[in-house]
Amino acid sequence: MIGNSTNMDFIVNEIFPFFKNHPILTLGWVAIAFMIIQMTVKMKLSKVKVISNAIAIQMINNQNAAVVDLRNADNFKKGHIAESINILPIDIKNGSTKSIDKYKALPVILVDENDLNTVALGETLSKQGFNHLFALKDGIAGWNGENLPLVTK
Repeated sequence: MIGNSTNMDFIVNEIFPFFKNHPILTLGWVAIAFMIIQMTVKMKLSKVKVISNAIAIQMINNQNAAVVDLRNADNFKKGHIAESINILPIDIKNGSTKSIDKYKALPVILVDENDLNTVALGETLSKQGFNHLFALKDGIAGWNGENLPLVTK
């Protein structure tokens, strides 16, 4: 049939020449695709699940989840989730987790300012024997954004 091209013709006649003529653009798209795939696989395999504020509240109320606040002491005193435990990221990295070791078998919700470090620190805690780890999506900033209560000390 004249005028009809198959998918293979399109790939050979259009896509490959585009790749050849635009190597930087092609490399950029390949890099972006690789990063998206890598992040997706990493999230699926992670021992730390990111949860919403609503799920966190449900876990705190119904499953006795412990809330571990990873911010510095000054920010913790300015406002934190009720009954949360303040521990610094450096303490987790160094294995100094005695203040939260009793929660190893319970759900533990990790909170920081905006959810940038919680998953990585949760992976570290997982290696230290914590079984049920969660990261609060958007951290305290997201909690505040929904006008949920904070305790000050």
